[in-house]
Amino acid sequence: MVFKKFTKTNQRSESRITITSSFSFGFPTKFYNDNKIDRYKYVILFHDLEENAVGIHFTNNEDEKHKFTIIRGNKYGGSIIATSFFKVNNINPRTYKGRYSWKKQRIPEVGELYVIKLEEKDQKRAVREL
Repeated sequence: MVFKKFTKTNQRSESRITITSSFSFGFPTKFYNDNKIDRYKYVILFHDLEENAVGIHFTNNEDEKHKFTIIRGNKYGGSIIATSFFKVNNINPRTYKGRYSWKKQRIPEVGELYVIKLEEKDQKRAVREL
């Protein structure tokens, strides 16, 4: 037998995008590594009101005026603080807080978006999560 020491303790093996109650989008370690987010400095956000969806575009475009800087964690991937996005679009992060599966979608003149469809969380569960 050949044993290999397990060294991935305290790493999040979540490949979903998260919304936190503190107006942030989180990119857990697995998502961050699998999608090579370390290659990017910024995020541009898009909102589809009709579909209640968010599009996330990773970029290095320094000239983009409406970008959010990716905050990199030593252990836990990355995140962005998007208070203005949530407030302007009347999205209460406590209502939508949680983990979201995503799909890639190519948008002409924008590029590749990671799209999540927002879902209101069960009120009882939302109260327990607070």
